[in-house]
Amino acid sequence: MIFDGFDFDKINQWCKTNGKVVLIAGLSLIFLMGITTLIVFFVAIRGEEQVLVPDVVGKDISVAILELQAKELNTRVQLRYSNSADEKNVVLEQKPGPGAIVKAGKKIELVISRGVIINRVEDYVGQTIDDVKMHLQTLFTSTTRPLVSVKEPPLYKYDSSPVGTILEQEPPAGTDIVNPVELVFVVSQGPENAKVTVPDVTGLTVENLLLQMQKSKLIFTFNTREPQSGEKQGSVVSQTPAAGAVVNAYSTLECTLAFPSKGDGKKVYGLITQELPKYAYPLDVKLEAIYPSGLTEEIVSLKHPGGTLTIPYYQEPGTVLVLNILNKEVGRFEVTK
Repeated sequence: MIFDGFDFDKINQWCKTNGKVVLIAGLSLIFLMGITTLIVFFVAIRGEEQVLVPDVVGKDISVAILELQAKELNTRVQLRYSNSADEKNVVLEQKPGPGAIVKAGKKIELVISRGVIINRVEDYVGQTIDDVKMHLQTLFTSTTRPLVSVKEPPLYKYDSSPVGTILEQEPPAGTDIVNPVELVFVVSQGPENAKVTVPDVTGLTVENLLLQMQKSKLIFTFNTREPQSGEKQGSVVSQTPAAGAVVNAYSTLECTLAFPSKGDGKKVYGLITQELPKYAYPLDVKLEAIYPSGLTEEIVSLKHPGGTLTIPYYQEPGTVLVLNILNKEVGRFEVTK
């Protein structure tokens, strides 16, 4: 038998003699285990030590990281261009801010300067002023203050160059950029007293008239009346000045349109009118149509010097006509019956 070698009488006698010792030892072991469990529990729920966030804005990134590490704080870095070359690798912003109380090990978000996007003035002569403005706007989208801006209004003079072409700039190309720079441009107004020949638009439908407006350096104005006998509805029935006349560029060409008060059941005729500021030179104007189906289409693109702008249309009701100047929306018109 497995228990043949055991003397149970001696074991029983020993337990009677030392029972209190065994009991006390067992209770002591249980007590120590309980104390250990409580210590581990309270340490776990206490979490990391709380620390004060230091002020590192304006300091070099290496110094800032060392100061944060000394407080047992981690970092998350975001890079951004700034307005001064001297700010490269310097902390521009921090979050949480200085003085905040956080747990040790928390990540502090730092915005670090990458320096300036450009350090010298570029050569803009020969480019159009509108293209340069769009280029600078795109270049400094991520900065709080543009490093390079254009002084408004620019200076204009007559020149054989296309309208809007930059002829001169100050400061000149290659100038070092230390602080924010404001560019002064001299811009072409086109040749003085430029002449154009008035086209023959009588008889043109709206669609063909828009094509003529797109390629003519004239300001088209319109009035409408009901079609008379023999006149094609939706067409130009008279114009002033007459075709073939030689006039100054962007002179007014007055057209009379035979527009019925009611459409053909599917589309309607109409005019959109928008008052624009007077511009120093003709700007790009674009009219788009957003159809009820959601499709968007360009209707006409032309140049206009400002003042009263009128454009004819032949569209289905529910269409929204969107007018843009230099790709910026300036008006919306809904076509109604």
